[in-house]
Amino acid sequence: MKFEISDQESKQAKVPHEIFLTNLVGNHILWFIASLGLVRSYWQPLAMVPLASILLLSYTLWRANKSKRVDPWYVMCHWQLCAKRSRVFIIMLLMLGAVSLLGWIGFTYFGMKQVAVLAMIGGAGVLPVMVTVLVLILMESDALHQAAQHKLPDRMIEQFPNPDIKVIEEAQFSD
Repeated sequence: MKFEISDQESKQAKVPHEIFLTNLVGNHILWFIASLGLVRSYWQPLAMVPLASILLLSYTLWRANKSKRVDPWYVMCHWQLCAKRSRVFIIMLLMLGAVSLLGWIGFTYFGMKQVAVLAMIGGAGVLPVMVTVLVLILMESDALHQAAQHKLPDRMIEQFPNPDIKVIEEAQFSD
């Protein structure tokens, strides 16, 4: 649905999506790839990837919680949408960590070959995270566009109803 909101609220609603896209594209793709080239000489740039991600994801979740109390309804809905997607990404990263831990245990204590461990981590850990990153980039890019167009998914309107907001257009799109 499209709503009658101010341009200021539209700009504020774009902020969570910009932060999340910065984490996904800037940190997890660009910085990660750039730091891989330096990892043999310097490990510190690669260590910045999870650190920056934890900080940005933590801020997003904290700010989404605060948004329920301080922001206008439209801005709050966009923070909640971004927080939900951040949780999905956190779950995927935790699954990658669990698969990596299982690979390390298999290599250290059960004599798995290094190639088998790397195949397991790559196939069951890294690949799902890469697919999730690509899907989240598409979803967040669309949400950023929708924020600029003064729109929200119907699911967000059902979850956080606001009878006082003026609806301009009853267009259907889903999250």
